Amino acid sequence: MRTADLPEANVFARDCASRPVLQNITGRWGALVLAALADDTHRFSELRRHVDGISERMLSQTLQTLERDGLVHREVLTSIPPHVEYSLTGLGHRIVTPLLALLSLVEVSVPEIIAAQIEHDRSR
Repeated sequence: MRTADLPEANVFARDCASRPVLQNITGRWGALVLAALADDTHRFSELRRHVDGISERMLSQTLQTLERDGLVHREVLTSIPPHVEYSLTGLGHRIVTPLLALLSLVEVSVPEIIAAQIEHDRSR
């Protein structure tokens, strides 16, 4: 199918193809995996150590989903022993740039967020 034949994307429309992709990117693990790949290519085991708390199964599923969405490139290297490396595609790099800004903003805002949570819980 040609891209000219696709309907215009509207993330607010119920059936828009952008919705599942947005979920894949902003879900619990997608954002962290993309951010981990922002600066370099990584092997599976490196990603698993970098993204603390993710299971092998969830990392595998997340990488497959991001690869299907065109954000991650998977390369099988025929070394001995063989291994697989993951990197961002051009599209992945374009998407990860503002994502990193958001992650950074959240990190520096943690004290304010915690204070707001405490105040909210106190008023309940």
